[in-house]
Amino acid sequence: MNKIINTTLAGLLVFSVNAAQADDKPHTPHWSYEGKTAPAHWAELDAANSACKISKEQSPINIIDSNTKKATLQPLDFKYVSSSAEVINNGHTIQVSLPVGNSLKTGDEEANLLQFHFHTPSEEKINGVNYPMVAHFVHKLPDGKLSVVAVLFKKGKENAALASVFAALPAEGKPTPLSSFDPSAVLPEKRAYYKFAGSLTTPPCSDGVRWQVLKQPVELSSSQIAAFHKLYKMNARPVQPLNGRVVEVSE
Repeated sequence: MNKIINTTLAGLLVFSVNAAQADDKPHTPHWSYEGKTAPAHWAELDAANSACKISKEQSPINIIDSNTKKATLQPLDFKYVSSSAEVINNGHTIQVSLPVGNSLKTGDEEANLLQFHFHTPSEEKINGVNYPMVAHFVHKLPDGKLSVVAVLFKKGKENAALASVFAALPAEGKPTPLSSFDPSAVLPEKRAYYKFAGSLTTPPCSDGVRWQVLKQPVELSSSQIAAFHKLYKMNARPVQPLNGRVVEVSE
């Protein structure tokens, strides 16, 4: 998940989930999802990536329903509005960058939506199974940390909310503007979710990230998935050890 934060906000973040991270800088070693720069080697590419190997709270994870803990979690109140947007191919994924004005409220805490981006297959596994794709909605909390909401996609009918995005998938370095886009339309109707402490899923793999994975998947058509695969056949980090972390699930 890299170069993924809106570049106008990247300088404000020390780290971020799938953000415009270290490889924005020319001297930073390239990373990828295969070969000698694949996830197994990320920690070797740069000392700044040490968390990829030594952190005990790495993401993504395999969520096993029988091992989750039912909890009275705060409802996820998505305060998303329709606005302009920009579709960016950053060399690792497709990202949709959004202007200020969208947020996620959880109890008394409100986090600003920075952008969302895609992985194929889903980085998260549910009971050992990947979904064809996932979107990660990246929010910045008041303390500067990140809160990420994962929306899983299953194969089905065309996703009308994302039609403009998948029709405009750009080549790397050639952003495509959208005059109007409503991020709330991408979300599933039901908002039950899993919650756990995790990390960035790309270098530098910094931990301290709050993760919420919505249980109900939404649909993408075969043609929409195929369009993404023309650019990225696979851009998912393998699941990481849970290391005793508790995964809560809303009642």
